[in-house]
Amino acid sequence: MAINKVAVIGAGVMGAAIAAQFTNAGVPVYLLDIVPEQATNRNIVAETAIQKLLKAEPAAFMHKNNARLITPGNIEDHLSLLADVDWVVEAIVEKPQIKQALYKKLVSVCHKDCVISSNTSTLPLSVLVDGLPDSFAEQFMITHFFNPPRYMRLLELVAGAKTRPELVAKVKDFADIALGKNCVLCKDTPGFIANRIGIFWLQCGILEAIELGLTVEQADSIMSTPFGIPKTGIFGLLDLIGLDLIPPILKSMTQALPAEDAFQAISELPARVQEMIAAGLTGRKGKGGFYRLNAERVKESIDLATGEYRASAKPPIFKENNLQTLLSLPNKESQYAWQVLSKTLAYAASLVPEISDDIVTIDAAIRDGYNWTLGPFELLDKIGVEWFVDRLEDEQRLVPPLLWEKQALYLVNSGQLNFATLTGVYQPVRHDPGILTLADIKRQHPSVLTNDSASLWDIGDGVVCLEFHSKMNTLDMNSMALIRQSIDKVKTDFSALVIHNEGEHFSAGANLGLLVQAIHNQDWAAVEQLITQGQQTYKALKYAPFPAVAAPSGLALGGGCEILLHCDAVQAHAELYMGLVEVGVGLIPGWGGCKEYLRRWMTFPKLPKGPIPAVAKAFETIALAKVSKSAVEAKELLFLGHTDGITMNKNRLLADAKSKVLSLCKDYSPPQPYSYRLPGKTAQVLLTMGAKSLQAQGKISEYDVNIATQLANLLSGGDSDITEALSEDDVLALELNAFLTLVKQSSTLARLDHMLKTGKPLRN
Repeated sequence: MAINKVAVIGAGVMGAAIAAQFTNAGVPVYLLDIVPEQATNRNIVAETAIQKLLKAEPAAFMHKNNARLITPGNIEDHLSLLADVDWVVEAIVEKPQIKQALYKKLVSVCHKDCVISSNTSTLPLSVLVDGLPDSFAEQFMITHFFNPPRYMRLLELVAGAKTRPELVAKVKDFADIALGKNCVLCKDTPGFIANRIGIFWLQCGILEAIELGLTVEQADSIMSTPFGIPKTGIFGLLDLIGLDLIPPILKSMTQALPAEDAFQAISELPARVQEMIAAGLTGRKGKGGFYRLNAERVKESIDLATGEYRASAKPPIFKENNLQTLLSLPNKESQYAWQVLSKTLAYAASLVPEISDDIVTIDAAIRDGYNWTLGPFELLDKIGVEWFVDRLEDEQRLVPPLLWEKQALYLVNSGQLNFATLTGVYQPVRHDPGILTLADIKRQHPSVLTNDSASLWDIGDGVVCLEFHSKMNTLDMNSMALIRQSIDKVKTDFSALVIHNEGEHFSAGANLGLLVQAIHNQDWAAVEQLITQGQQTYKALKYAPFPAVAAPSGLALGGGCEILLHCDAVQAHAELYMGLVEVGVGLIPGWGGCKEYLRRWMTFPKLPKGPIPAVAKAFETIALAKVSKSAVEAKELLFLGHTDGITMNKNRLLADAKSKVLSLCKDYSPPQPYSYRLPGKTAQVLLTMGAKSLQAQGKISEYDVNIATQLANLLSGGDSDITEALSEDDVLALELNAFLTLVKQSSTLARLDHMLKTGKPLRN
């Protein structure tokens, strides 16, 4: 039972964004909403929602053309269209009576194998199906998406006692593979899993900050990065969610939960927050929240004691890696962290088995629903369960039964990760078929090769995986050395290579710190060695006698983009932000990126004939430092080839890449060297004139023109012309010369220094 067409009813912020994610999976969608009173355009609500989606930041569509897959309509005129859809998602107002009135209409329209689900975050399934026929209950489930649906990986799925198992399996598989979701099966309990714990954590964070007299900056600084929680912390996240959404959630939870539940003790919203909501201070969507930008665009924070705004203070930085020590320091921040986390983690432990029978599911829900690096039970292990329980007991607080044994919640036995149960017996952590992780590989055997920046792992079937693991996976001489060693190792002992890591980003590019140090020392020989080693290493990878497939996700910038351009194929995660961005630091791509990217445009069949269009396309993309906002856009920019694959679910990326590289092994032969016939000075003049025109319009700086001139000379072939065939080494020499010319300029050094200090480009 495939899902080939979908309908979303409710074109609000959430419903529209869910519709957009279906289009990102290539599935056509009907988006329906009410007909407003006196409306001349009866589809105005859905049509307006689509226009807002096209302007949304961050983008809801992986490509703007996906909007064409949405057909707008209204509930009064177009419910009959739902007769041929395979899944209807209801995302209307959180009122059971209104939802049920809609469901009664759907019963007579939808076919018997159509899934009907609600995106409710608060209403129990039992309430939603009450009084409706069994035939409806068999098709119905809750599918709770998290906002924004494109970027938040969690999908909570609640099935009823009568829901047909094959429909649950259909949705779970589709959500996993096509939508890229970690689909977590939840029990029909208030708040399901993620919000039951997450809202408790946020509410504790507000109350304890007020109680201890902390500023919002202090609270967010400690309750974030030190514990693997996003830097928004408590108050930044509340601003992002919207403060006005919290009261109805708290009301729903307190009404649904028993009096003895720990949630009841922290459920009252502080007066300060109530006052903020009444004044329209609801967060980023309102006039500000706990943080705001004033008229001068200066960041301000609210004083939790007085309600007045003041200039935001620079928050303290906590570098203590030992969490027991961090939670025990004699300061208000550490006291705050202990109070919030001890209550939250103990509450999470008390909810097993009420909300889930196992801790693995709960950890996954919090990781993917709230973007924590570690789930609550993984975090408890990192803190130390015995220490945590001892401290609870010292403070005469209740210890949940799950923690009575004071044993680790996860342990590895013979390479297998296991999790603790309420009985004290450990059970193995299982993955769905088609999932392969480096984390599992690392538990099973040591690396084949390793150094400080990279490692090589045997992932089976004659395939090895090259992993970068420096900060932001930046590339340095250690990285290059490991690539070369890996090439030699695969030649003798293996059949194929995958390049992949499980960090947030594939690679942010070259380690600029090494380059800047050499520039400050005017060690031009070291700079030249840095570039030539990168060029020769990537060239060796390209012409290795075995296939190499890269499996990137997140950022793949600069040198990280260049290595992808040298691979036989790429299996990319859908969220790929790929580009040659070196002009932002006053340079040009120097590790063969210009050579390979130019070749892609020169062999692109849809360009007009002649020597200049390909050069102009490559120049435009590199000179403007264009970055794809998705893997689909990377294909449009030719950073990815038309045969490169896209994986929606990051958990499946390594397995998909392994499958792709194995498919290339049979009768593999390296690519043939490419000869470049470039237009020379004519193109260089035209491209430089274009850059000067942009400068005259105020779009680029004078130094940008200098960089563009070097880039134009390189891409045009230097002093050659169309009658002369240039080898790859000839183009690499032009790259090296342009790089060495720019690296000696003071304006380039200023850009590099600024990037290292601020993380942002300088437009000098």
